[in-house]
Amino acid sequence: MSENPVLAILGGSGLYDMPGFEDSQEFDIDTPFGKPSAPIVVGTLEGQRLAFLARHGIGHHIAPSEINFRANIYALKFLGVERVVSVSACGSLREDYAPGEIVIPDQLFDFTKDRSRTFFEGGMVAHISVADPFCSDLGNDVYNAVKSAGGTIHKGGSLITIEGPRFSTRAESNIFRSWGMSAINMSTAPEAFLAKEAEMCYAVMNHVTDYDVWHVTEEPVNVEMLIATLFQNAELAQEAVRNLARNFKAARDCDCGETLASALITDPKVIPDETKDKLGLLVSKYLRK
Repeated sequence: MSENPVLAILGGSGLYDMPGFEDSQEFDIDTPFGKPSAPIVVGTLEGQRLAFLARHGIGHHIAPSEINFRANIYALKFLGVERVVSVSACGSLREDYAPGEIVIPDQLFDFTKDRSRTFFEGGMVAHISVADPFCSDLGNDVYNAVKSAGGTIHKGGSLITIEGPRFSTRAESNIFRSWGMSAINMSTAPEAFLAKEAEMCYAVMNHVTDYDVWHVTEEPVNVEMLIATLFQNAELAQEAVRNLARNFKAARDCDCGETLASALITDPKVIPDETKDKLGLLVSKYLRK
């Protein structure tokens, strides 16, 4: 490939099926952490090279707990991606975040239990700062892209990621609300933290599909409800992605590209060669110093 993709979109396989997406290629990548969820599709949109990855696989056959988040992020890093936008469904835990609207959260609560949360293992330790888990610059770009596309959008709020694949009980949903959570999904953690470890900008375009199960005057969330809202918002999501490409800024003004500069704690002399090779894509620039 002559030019690296400048932006990756993680979401459903239908996102890249849009007018103007041209010169597409599929990349079937093996990583030290296994295979990504699906082949990565790279093509040109509005003059920019973009990568698309179906998080749940083609046809949505991978359960949330079975997603190989590490392989997905590593493969995008291997292709040279520096910015990742996650397009996902979420339930609203607030009255003012209504179904059909978009939320760009600025905080994340990881309530998952069974997922690999870090690249750093096998004799190498890194403690990254995730006080602010999302890139605010990229989040602003996503906000502006959705707003220009005509969507009703909210910026800010805390997103909680649960293990799934089941939906919440009413008790759980009400507890999450009492904690101050704004929205709920099954996919953002540990994806956001892994993107942080890979020194990539990461933001979420959350499509509100329901009121979870807390809202006593609304129907409890179900798959039919979720799919219907996502289908209605598909054109909005595609237009927002087109706007992101059209207004893409080449230079990053954030510090996401330096996350590991103050996070690596292991003495390089004791890191096994096998681990250095495995994580070289992420850390080689620091180990050479």
